[in-house]
Amino acid sequence: METQKFNALMEEKTRELERIIGGFLPPEEGMQKTVLQAMNYSVLAGGKRLRPMLMLETYRMCGGDGDEIEPFLAAIEMIHTYSLVHDDLPAMDNDMYRRGRETTWKRYGEAMGILAGDGLLNYAYETALSAFERVDQSDAAAMGRVARALMILAGQAGVYGMVGGQCADVEAESCGTPLTQGELLFIHRNKTAALIKASMCVGAVLAGADAAQIRALEQCAEDVGIAFQIQDDILDVEGSSEELGKSVGSDALNNKQTYVTLNGIEQAKKDVTMMSERAAALLAQVSDDHDFLKTLILTLIHRRR
Repeated sequence: METQKFNALMEEKTRELERIIGGFLPPEEGMQKTVLQAMNYSVLAGGKRLRPMLMLETYRMCGGDGDEIEPFLAAIEMIHTYSLVHDDLPAMDNDMYRRGRETTWKRYGEAMGILAGDGLLNYAYETALSAFERVDQSDAAAMGRVARALMILAGQAGVYGMVGGQCADVEAESCGTPLTQGELLFIHRNKTAALIKASMCVGAVLAGADAAQIRALEQCAEDVGIAFQIQDDILDVEGSSEELGKSVGSDALNNKQTYVTLNGIEQAKKDVTMMSERAAALLAQVSDDHDFLKTLILTLIHRRR
Protein backbone atom coordinates (compact mmCIF):
# COMPACT_ATOMS: atom_id res chain seq x y z
CA MET A 1 0.00 0.00 0.00
CA GLU A 2 1.26 3.48 -0.90
CA THR A 3 2.70 5.30 2.12
CA GLN A 4 0.55 8.43 1.95
CA LYS A 5 -2.65 6.39 1.68
CA PHE A 6 -1.56 4.13 4.54
CA ASN A 7 -0.75 7.07 6.82
CA ALA A 8 -4.12 8.70 6.10
CA LEU A 9 -5.93 5.45 6.88
CA MET A 10 -3.90 5.00 10.06
CA GLU A 11 -4.97 8.41 11.32
CA GLU A 12 -8.60 7.71 10.50
CA LYS A 13 -8.57 4.25 12.11
CA THR A 14 -6.73 5.48 15.21
CA ARG A 15 -9.38 8.17 15.74
CA GLU A 16 -12.06 5.50 15.45
CA LEU A 17 -10.32 3.35 18.05
CA GLU A 18 -9.81 6.28 20.43
CA ARG A 19 -13.55 6.95 20.25
CA ILE A 20 -14.45 3.31 20.89
CA ILE A 21 -11.98 2.82 23.75
CA GLY A 22 -12.94 6.12 25.37
CA GLY A 23 -16.58 5.10 25.31
CA PHE A 24 -15.87 2.13 27.58
CA LEU A 25 -13.82 3.95 30.22
CA PRO A 26 -15.53 4.16 33.63
CA PRO A 27 -16.92 7.45 35.02
CA GLU A 28 -14.69 8.94 37.70
CA GLU A 29 -17.11 9.02 40.62
CA GLY A 30 -17.95 7.41 43.95
CA MET A 31 -15.67 6.52 46.85
CA GLN A 32 -13.44 4.60 44.42
CA LYS A 33 -12.99 7.76 42.33
CA THR A 34 -9.20 7.89 42.75
CA VAL A 35 -8.55 4.42 41.35
CA LEU A 36 -10.92 5.17 38.45
CA GLN A 37 -8.99 8.36 37.73
CA ALA A 38 -5.72 6.42 37.82
CA MET A 39 -7.12 3.77 35.45
CA ASN A 40 -8.31 6.36 32.94
CA TYR A 41 -5.06 8.35 33.26
CA SER A 42 -3.18 5.18 32.30
CA VAL A 43 -5.31 4.27 29.28
CA LEU A 44 -5.38 7.85 27.98
CA ALA A 45 -1.58 8.19 28.11
CA GLY A 46 -1.44 7.61 24.36
CA GLY A 47 0.29 4.92 22.36
CA LYS A 48 -0.17 3.24 18.99
CA ARG A 49 -3.33 1.29 19.94
CA LEU A 50 -1.57 -1.53 18.11
CA ARG A 51 -3.44 -4.43 19.67
CA PRO A 52 -6.98 -3.13 19.12
CA MET A 53 -5.92 -2.05 15.62
CA LEU A 54 -4.76 -5.58 14.80
CA MET A 55 -7.94 -7.03 16.31
CA LEU A 56 -10.29 -4.75 14.39
CA GLU A 57 -8.48 -5.15 11.06
CA THR A 58 -8.34 -8.94 11.41
CA TYR A 59 -12.06 -8.98 12.24
CA ARG A 60 -12.87 -6.93 9.15
CA MET A 61 -10.48 -8.90 6.93
CA CYS A 62 -12.28 -12.10 7.95
CA GLY A 63 -15.67 -10.63 7.10
CA GLY A 64 -16.87 -9.31 10.46
CA ASP A 65 -19.22 -6.34 10.35
CA GLY A 66 -20.99 -6.20 13.75
CA ASP A 67 -20.35 -4.21 16.92
CA GLU A 68 -19.68 -7.15 19.27
CA ILE A 69 -15.99 -6.55 18.55
CA GLU A 70 -16.03 -3.15 20.27
CA PRO A 71 -15.92 -4.34 23.92
CA PHE A 72 -12.98 -6.58 23.02
CA LEU A 73 -11.11 -3.65 21.42
CA ALA A 74 -11.34 -1.75 24.70
CA ALA A 75 -10.57 -4.83 26.78
CA ILE A 76 -7.31 -5.71 24.98
CA GLU A 77 -6.08 -2.13 25.40
CA MET A 78 -6.97 -2.21 29.12
CA ILE A 79 -5.04 -5.46 29.58
CA HIS A 80 -2.03 -4.09 27.70
CA THR A 81 -2.18 -0.89 29.76
CA TYR A 82 -2.40 -2.72 33.08
CA SER A 83 0.75 -4.65 32.16
CA LEU A 84 2.58 -1.36 31.53
CA VAL A 85 1.30 0.14 34.80
CA HIS A 86 2.66 -2.84 36.74
CA ASP A 87 5.89 -2.92 34.69
CA ASP A 88 6.60 0.66 35.78
CA LEU A 89 6.25 -0.08 39.52
CA PRO A 90 9.33 0.20 41.80
CA ALA A 91 9.35 -3.58 42.31
CA MET A 92 9.61 -4.09 38.54
CA ASP A 93 11.30 -1.48 36.31
CA ASN A 94 10.96 1.51 38.66
CA ASP A 95 10.13 3.88 35.78
CA MET A 96 8.93 7.38 36.59
CA TYR A 97 8.01 8.52 33.08
CA ARG A 98 6.24 6.90 30.14
CA ARG A 99 5.32 8.61 26.87
CA GLY A 100 6.52 11.94 28.17
CA ARG A 101 4.55 12.10 31.42
CA GLU A 102 4.63 10.64 34.91
CA THR A 103 3.88 6.95 35.24
CA THR A 104 0.72 6.00 37.07
CA TRP A 105 2.41 5.03 40.32
CA LYS A 106 4.50 8.20 40.29
CA ARG A 107 1.39 10.36 39.83
CA TYR A 108 -0.96 8.52 42.22
CA GLY A 109 1.38 6.65 44.56
CA GLU A 110 2.63 3.08 44.55
CA ALA A 111 -0.41 1.53 46.24
CA MET A 112 -2.82 3.25 43.84
CA GLY A 113 -0.62 2.19 40.93
CA ILE A 114 -1.05 -1.44 41.96
CA LEU A 115 -4.80 -0.97 42.36
CA ALA A 116 -5.08 0.81 39.00
CA GLY A 117 -3.45 -2.16 37.27
CA ASP A 118 -5.68 -4.59 39.17
CA GLY A 119 -8.70 -2.47 38.31
CA LEU A 120 -7.87 -2.35 34.60
CA LEU A 121 -7.40 -6.11 34.37
CA ASN A 122 -10.73 -6.84 36.06
CA TYR A 123 -12.55 -4.08 34.20
CA ALA A 124 -11.22 -5.46 30.93
CA TYR A 125 -13.11 -8.70 31.52
CA GLU A 126 -16.23 -6.86 32.66
CA THR A 127 -16.03 -4.91 29.42
CA ALA A 128 -15.41 -7.92 27.18
CA LEU A 129 -18.32 -9.81 28.76
CA SER A 130 -20.67 -7.07 27.63
CA ALA A 131 -20.17 -8.41 24.08
CA PHE A 132 -22.81 -11.04 24.91
CA GLU A 133 -25.36 -8.23 25.01
CA ARG A 134 -24.44 -7.21 21.45
CA VAL A 135 -25.30 -10.49 19.73
CA ASP A 136 -28.61 -12.25 19.28
CA GLN A 137 -29.14 -14.21 22.51
CA SER A 138 -31.01 -16.90 20.57
CA ASP A 139 -28.10 -17.40 18.12
CA ALA A 140 -26.07 -20.20 19.67
CA ALA A 141 -23.26 -19.85 17.14
CA ALA A 142 -22.83 -16.12 17.82
CA MET A 143 -22.91 -16.68 21.59
CA GLY A 144 -20.34 -19.44 21.16
CA ARG A 145 -18.01 -17.17 19.20
CA VAL A 146 -18.08 -14.59 22.00
CA ALA A 147 -17.39 -17.30 24.61
CA ARG A 148 -14.47 -18.66 22.59
CA ALA A 149 -13.07 -15.15 22.12
CA LEU A 150 -13.19 -14.64 25.91
CA MET A 151 -11.26 -17.88 26.45
CA ILE A 152 -8.56 -16.75 24.01
CA LEU A 153 -8.29 -13.34 25.64
CA ALA A 154 -7.99 -14.74 29.16
CA GLY A 155 -5.58 -17.49 28.17
CA GLN A 156 -3.14 -15.31 26.25
CA ALA A 157 -3.11 -12.68 29.01
CA GLY A 158 -2.52 -15.14 31.86
CA VAL A 159 0.13 -17.43 33.30
CA TYR A 160 0.29 -19.47 30.09
CA GLY A 161 0.69 -16.27 28.08
CA MET A 162 1.84 -12.74 28.93
CA VAL A 163 2.16 -13.21 32.70
CA GLY A 164 4.18 -16.39 32.17
CA GLY A 165 6.52 -14.54 29.83
CA GLN A 166 6.93 -11.72 32.34
CA CYS A 167 7.75 -14.28 35.05
CA ALA A 168 10.47 -15.89 32.92
CA ASP A 169 11.87 -12.46 32.04
CA VAL A 170 12.07 -11.33 35.68
CA GLU A 171 13.80 -14.54 36.71
CA ALA A 172 16.21 -14.39 33.76
CA GLU A 173 17.37 -10.92 34.81
CA SER A 174 18.08 -12.00 38.38
CA CYS A 175 19.55 -15.50 37.95
CA GLY A 176 22.79 -14.46 36.22
CA THR A 177 22.84 -17.64 34.11
CA PRO A 178 23.10 -17.24 30.31
CA LEU A 179 19.83 -17.80 28.47
CA THR A 180 19.50 -20.35 25.72
CA GLN A 181 17.86 -19.46 22.41
CA GLY A 182 14.82 -21.51 23.44
CA GLU A 183 14.46 -19.68 26.75
CA LEU A 184 14.73 -16.28 25.09
CA LEU A 185 12.13 -17.22 22.47
CA PHE A 186 9.81 -18.44 25.24
CA ILE A 187 9.98 -14.97 26.79
CA HIS A 188 9.35 -13.21 23.47
CA ARG A 189 6.59 -15.65 22.47
CA ASN A 190 4.72 -15.03 25.71
CA LYS A 191 5.67 -11.59 27.02
CA THR A 192 5.31 -9.83 23.65
CA ALA A 193 3.58 -12.09 21.13
CA ALA A 194 0.78 -13.45 23.35
CA LEU A 195 -1.35 -10.29 23.32
CA ILE A 196 -0.75 -9.83 19.59
CA LYS A 197 -1.96 -13.41 19.11
CA ALA A 198 -4.98 -12.70 21.32
CA SER A 199 -5.78 -9.61 19.27
CA MET A 200 -5.71 -11.31 15.88
CA CYS A 201 -7.35 -14.56 16.96
CA VAL A 202 -10.18 -12.83 18.86
CA GLY A 203 -10.87 -10.77 15.75
CA ALA A 204 -10.89 -13.87 13.56
CA VAL A 205 -13.08 -15.93 15.89
CA LEU A 206 -15.69 -13.19 16.29
CA ALA A 207 -15.82 -12.82 12.51
CA GLY A 208 -16.50 -16.54 12.09
CA ALA A 209 -13.16 -17.53 10.54
CA ASP A 210 -12.61 -21.25 9.98
CA ALA A 211 -10.03 -23.41 11.76
CA ALA A 212 -7.42 -23.18 8.98
CA GLN A 213 -7.64 -19.37 8.91
CA ILE A 214 -7.27 -19.17 12.68
CA ARG A 215 -4.21 -21.46 12.64
CA ALA A 216 -2.59 -19.29 9.98
CA LEU A 217 -3.30 -16.14 12.00
CA GLU A 218 -1.88 -17.71 15.18
CA GLN A 219 1.43 -18.33 13.41
CA CYS A 220 1.31 -14.91 11.75
CA ALA A 221 0.76 -13.21 15.13
CA GLU A 222 3.60 -15.15 16.74
CA ASP A 223 5.98 -14.14 13.95
CA VAL A 224 4.88 -10.51 14.27
CA GLY A 225 5.37 -10.49 18.05
CA ILE A 226 8.80 -12.12 18.01
CA ALA A 227 10.04 -10.01 15.08
CA PHE A 228 8.74 -6.88 16.81
CA GLN A 229 10.81 -7.72 19.91
CA ILE A 230 13.93 -8.60 17.90
CA GLN A 231 13.63 -5.25 16.11
CA ASP A 232 13.51 -3.61 19.55
CA ASP A 233 16.82 -5.32 20.36
CA ILE A 234 18.31 -4.17 17.05
CA LEU A 235 17.21 -0.57 17.63
CA ASP A 236 18.81 -0.60 21.08
CA VAL A 237 22.12 -1.21 19.28
CA GLU A 238 21.69 0.79 16.07
CA GLY A 239 18.92 3.31 16.74
CA SER A 240 19.42 6.93 17.70
CA SER A 241 18.00 8.64 20.76
CA GLU A 242 16.47 11.27 18.48
CA GLU A 243 14.57 8.66 16.44
CA LEU A 244 13.46 6.55 19.38
CA GLY A 245 12.68 9.30 21.85
CA LYS A 246 14.54 7.37 24.57
CA SER A 247 18.09 6.39 25.45
CA VAL A 248 19.74 3.59 23.50
CA GLY A 249 22.38 1.07 24.50
CA SER A 250 20.64 0.21 27.77
CA ASP A 251 20.70 -3.53 27.05
CA ALA A 252 24.49 -3.57 26.78
CA LEU A 253 24.86 -1.25 29.77
CA ASN A 254 22.76 -3.60 31.91
CA ASN A 255 24.40 -6.74 30.48
CA LYS A 256 20.97 -7.88 29.33
CA GLN A 257 20.83 -10.89 27.06
CA THR A 258 18.92 -10.23 23.87
CA TYR A 259 18.39 -11.86 20.49
CA VAL A 260 21.22 -9.68 19.18
CA THR A 261 23.70 -10.72 21.88
CA LEU A 262 22.91 -14.39 21.26
CA ASN A 263 22.84 -14.34 17.44
CA GLY A 264 24.64 -11.20 16.30
CA ILE A 265 23.19 -8.14 14.60
CA GLU A 266 23.29 -9.49 11.04
CA GLN A 267 21.53 -12.75 11.89
CA ALA A 268 18.95 -10.83 13.91
CA LYS A 269 18.18 -8.67 10.85
CA LYS A 270 17.90 -11.73 8.61
CA ASP A 271 15.50 -13.38 11.05
CA VAL A 272 13.33 -10.25 11.26
CA THR A 273 13.09 -10.24 7.45
CA MET A 274 12.29 -13.96 7.34
CA MET A 275 9.57 -13.69 9.99
CA SER A 276 8.00 -10.61 8.42
CA GLU A 277 7.87 -12.26 4.99
CA ARG A 278 6.33 -15.39 6.50
CA ALA A 279 3.75 -13.31 8.40
CA ALA A 280 2.76 -11.55 5.18
CA ALA A 281 2.45 -14.86 3.33
CA LEU A 282 0.22 -16.26 6.08
CA LEU A 283 -2.09 -13.25 5.79
CA ALA A 284 -2.46 -13.98 2.08
CA GLN A 285 -3.62 -17.50 2.96
CA VAL A 286 -6.47 -16.04 5.02
CA SER A 287 -7.81 -13.37 2.66
CA ASP A 288 -7.08 -11.52 -0.56
CA ASP A 289 -8.25 -8.29 1.09
CA HIS A 290 -5.34 -7.73 3.45
CA ASP A 291 -3.36 -4.78 2.05
CA PHE A 292 -3.80 -2.45 5.03
CA LEU A 293 -3.14 -5.16 7.63
CA LYS A 294 -0.05 -6.37 5.73
CA THR A 295 1.34 -2.82 5.52
CA LEU A 296 0.58 -2.25 9.20
CA ILE A 297 2.44 -5.39 10.23
CA LEU A 298 5.48 -4.69 8.04
CA THR A 299 5.61 -1.07 9.23
CA LEU A 300 5.59 -2.19 12.86
CA ILE A 301 8.23 -4.86 12.39
CA HIS A 302 10.62 -2.68 10.37
CA ARG A 303 10.05 0.50 12.38
CA ARG A 304 12.96 2.81 13.21
CA ARG A 305 11.40 4.15 16.39
